[in-house]
Amino acid sequence: MKKIMLGLLLAVGLVMGVLAGCGQTAKNSVNFGMKDSKLIDKKADQKNDTDITSGEIQVGIVLPTKNEPRWLQDQKQFEEILGNAGFKSQVLFSQGSSTTEKTNVEKLIGKGIKVLLICAQDGSVAAEAVEEARDAGVKVIAYDRLITDTDAVDYFVTFDSFSVGAEQGQYLIDKAPSGTGIPLYLYAGSATDNNAYVFFEGAWSVLQPKIADGTFKIANSSEAEALKGKGNLNRDELGRIIRQITTDWDFSEANAKAAEDLAAVGPDLKGDVAVLAPNDGTSRAIADAFMADTDIISYLITGQDGEKASLQYVIDGRQSMTVFKDTRTLAADSVAMALDLLNGREPVTDTTYNNNVIDIPAKQAAIVVVTKENLKQTMIDSGYYEASDFSGL
Repeated sequence: MKKIMLGLLLAVGLVMGVLAGCGQTAKNSVNFGMKDSKLIDKKADQKNDTDITSGEIQVGIVLPTKNEPRWLQDQKQFEEILGNAGFKSQVLFSQGSSTTEKTNVEKLIGKGIKVLLICAQDGSVAAEAVEEARDAGVKVIAYDRLITDTDAVDYFVTFDSFSVGAEQGQYLIDKAPSGTGIPLYLYAGSATDNNAYVFFEGAWSVLQPKIADGTFKIANSSEAEALKGKGNLNRDELGRIIRQITTDWDFSEANAKAAEDLAAVGPDLKGDVAVLAPNDGTSRAIADAFMADTDIISYLITGQDGEKASLQYVIDGRQSMTVFKDTRTLAADSVAMALDLLNGREPVTDTTYNNNVIDIPAKQAAIVVVTKENLKQTMIDSGYYEASDFSGL
């Protein structure tokens, strides 16, 4: 597991550098916010970065929804970091609609943006919107989610999504009760979100051998059961599983699907169970369904994003873990790219992602597994949240 303090120091160092140089869960069951963080000194020497600042908006940002705390965190980080750097930006939300997303992109183009940061609602559908931006001379940075089937994406900034899934799967393996035939419930994000595929692929890469050898028994997916002997799944095979276990990143959908799954199985697929949940919001919703089933003795359940509400669930023993993705790091990487592009410099990247058309230069941010044991160190001592945000620490 990567070290949190190193990751946070690197994140803060990156922002400052840009400005200067430019276990097992008990059966008691598993809701967010973020401490203000001043990552940039307004008095830092901005050199030529201020030369292009004028009345228009330089950076346009399109995020998926206001309804998930994670994206509100990202909004705060963008507005704060870009504002402190002396640039005007505007954040618009697509609210789960690719049509609204395209309209948002067109609005921002009309306001004269030079750089578009976009987290796509649907990675393939968003291609048309970013092509409009490209045709208007706007540089496009895909943010957190890959935009596919187009050559109109200049850069990609993301967390290592495959590793997120792999960490989730490995946690379930490491903390599972002894024996074989442990019921395993699988859930995924939206079938239109490329990240959902990568998360699940990462989890499958470590879980599949333990499914194949009988350690785990898949409880809620006939598609996954049919493919349990195959370690490397192609896109179509991943899609067949994900469409069967999708939550659409929706809390109500996740809770209802979990309740339906539990109602459909017998006592042999209950007792002590393991649950792969894709993110914190769905994890809490799924955990609530498992808590309500009297035949569930205990459950392990994964998550990601480090949401405040889920950290309280972790403290209370309702959620087992979360994969923390420090949005300060991702925002810092995105701002570094935007500033480089605005000033005619080549952004720093460390890998590439193929989007079915081109290999997109990309920058990946680190992730950290958070459990009850290291929660205080990783989430409070690091300055991300205040101790007063939680009870029972």
